[in-house]
Amino acid sequence: MLYTPESVWELSFTPNVTHGVGAIEELGAIGVEFGADSALIVTDPGLVETGIIDDVTAIIDSFEYTVFDGVAPDPDIGVFETAIAKADEIDPELIIGVGGGSAMDVAKTTSVVAAHGGDVLDYVAEPTGGGQPVPGPGIPMIGVPTTAGTGAETSPVSVISLPDEDLKVGISSRYQRPNVALLDPTLSVSLPPGPTASSGMDALSHAIEAYVTRPYDAKPAPEGRDERPDYNGRSPITDLFAKSAIERIGGHLRAAVDNGENLDARENMLLGSYMAGVSFTNAGLGATHAIAMAIGAVKHTPHGVTIAHALPAVMRHNATSAYDRYAEIAALLGEDPTGLTRAESADAAARAVEELAADVGIHGGLSSLGIEDSDVAHLAERASQLERLLVGNPRRIDRDDLETIIRDAL
Repeated sequence: MLYTPESVWELSFTPNVTHGVGAIEELGAIGVEFGADSALIVTDPGLVETGIIDDVTAIIDSFEYTVFDGVAPDPDIGVFETAIAKADEIDPELIIGVGGGSAMDVAKTTSVVAAHGGDVLDYVAEPTGGGQPVPGPGIPMIGVPTTAGTGAETSPVSVISLPDEDLKVGISSRYQRPNVALLDPTLSVSLPPGPTASSGMDALSHAIEAYVTRPYDAKPAPEGRDERPDYNGRSPITDLFAKSAIERIGGHLRAAVDNGENLDARENMLLGSYMAGVSFTNAGLGATHAIAMAIGAVKHTPHGVTIAHALPAVMRHNATSAYDRYAEIAALLGEDPTGLTRAESADAAARAVEELAADVGIHGGLSSLGIEDSDVAHLAERASQLERLLVGNPRRIDRDDLETIIRDAL
């Protein structure tokens, strides 16, 4: 059969975005719009301790609520199951995820599993799970990020850790996109410098990988609309979102880390993270995330820090397939390409990422996370299995390439 390229692209994102200083004050009114009399708030104990959850619940006077604060970083399947059990117990009409990507991931999966029944693994792709599609919309869900990094407030994917298998799996469905993304930078003011830096580098990587991933028309056409992948390739619209995100994050991450009360920096980071989320959840990602997912599953390293160490090495590997795009990224990050060749301009982008990471306290390479040369072959093998991420990489990549990149990032 002759090769037929894709000729259609789609753009999907959270139907409503409410953004700005004080946006959280509209949470009660949003609940009324959904006709909710009861809600389950999904969050983590750290946010309860900071008082943020008390501040959020103090706003609510139009519906009853129950707080589930059992979310942990990189939540395992047990956390998801406990949250779903709580939803089954109280039968909420609205679910509100408050926190980072972990809290919002648990909230969105609770929304669909509580609505349709079954086990979490039923909706995870084979061979790990049952491969069942989510059959329809879940309980209405609001994503309220308190970090600027994951883009979970607009993502159809949740990530689930299976500690017994040293594996991370996901559920991907358009029905997992939150109904509302409520973006208020005041909720991120108390985030310490370390998490601000790591989540910001994660957001930057989303935008960079989405901007250089394979375009939609350099992929094979699906047999039908329902077979088009969520990561359907970059398009003119994802490019616009990615470029704005790169510029915002590159221009404001240092200030957000250095002074958490700088609301202009926090607002630009939150908006940049959302824009990066829209871009990558439609265009796709690449080798950086395949490597970071593999390392995180095996070594349990912090995702954003792992990303920050891996990204420059991936950029250098990919440069020959996307010189012009990396040169644009360098300019967006404040580098002056005057007098540089295409190759030098592309390398300037990788250097700019390294300098940004170092300026916000992330340095030392993957070796600083305990990754040794003896780990490389196994990690490369694990990364090579993440085809849904690698398929979008702008340059062909195999296990040997992945070994080289990981060693360069040590």
